[in-house]
Amino acid sequence: MPLLRTKEIRAMDAEAIAKKLSELRDELMHERGVAAMGGAPPNPGKIRALRKNIARILTIMSEEQRGASAAAPPAKAATEET
Repeated sequence: MPLLRTKEIRAMDAEAIAKKLSELRDELMHERGVAAMGGAPPNPGKIRALRKNIARILTIMSEEQRGASAAAPPAKAATEET
């Protein structure tokens, strides 16, 4: 399972991102089920990669949601001399 790049995720529309997130969660649930049953995983790093991809998607979704709800506050001056 290759990691999704942030550029790839940002290039997707909201519907495609939601679909990909659902697919990744289903796949993660399947892999965890196999591991819980004591089966030897063919790719031991797959669960970690799935979790990272899900986290990456959720992070980008929250960033976009925050950006849409409110603009970034202006940067404060480092020091003010009186």
